[in-house]
Amino acid sequence: MLHVVMLEDTPEEAATLRGHLERYAAEENLELSVAWFKSALDFLEDRPAADLIFMDIDMPGINGLEAAHQLREQDSATPLVFVTNLAQYAVRGYEVDAVDFMVKPVSYESFRMRMARAMRAVERNATRSLRVKTRDGLQIFAASDLVYVETQGHDVAYHVAGEPEPLVVRDSLRRVEAELEGLSFVRLSSSSLANMAHIRRVRADAVTLSDGTTLFMSRAKKREAQATIAAYLGGGF
Repeated sequence: MLHVVMLEDTPEEAATLRGHLERYAAEENLELSVAWFKSALDFLEDRPAADLIFMDIDMPGINGLEAAHQLREQDSATPLVFVTNLAQYAVRGYEVDAVDFMVKPVSYESFRMRMARAMRAVERNATRSLRVKTRDGLQIFAASDLVYVETQGHDVAYHVAGEPEPLVVRDSLRRVEAELEGLSFVRLSSSSLANMAHIRRVRADAVTLSDGTTLFMSRAKKREAQATIAAYLGGGF
């Protein structure tokens, strides 16, 4: 299922974009879900999970560029495409890591060509982005930036590179481990998971991570963790 969000204050142009999306989905045999927001404020207040966001720039109140900057404060990963008649703003897309820029009116042929590029970003993002709903709202970040996860009572804390404080969520480490299956994470104990890409030092019973944290392996998990880390690093230690 491809979850798309559109920010467009003009109903006719929203209908055109939706039509292009539905035609593309039919041609590519994709299941499609589209959420439409008429204002950036409504979008920022709701912030639904999305695989791809299409955003007009020239909107009343908070414009698209302002909304994109606010979006990126919590979500550095979701692909963003600007669709607008303000071609002079195209160069500013780099400020918010926009995937592409479509100038209205957008023909289907142009849309399809640019959609192929956006879908490559979606496919890359699907394997590397994580969505965590904290008390402060939805946080989206690259799985590669997640250094480690640990339990804190009935919560789990996501320690993300570049974040001054962990993202704390009411959850179980078992469920988080299942979500991270297939990525470069190893269970070290009943209370911690580490991203092996962030391991900087390995000792007999502990690892030191890129942020300086040292995590210890429990007796029950030690043998399996050592084998997993050795295989990942390509040899013994």
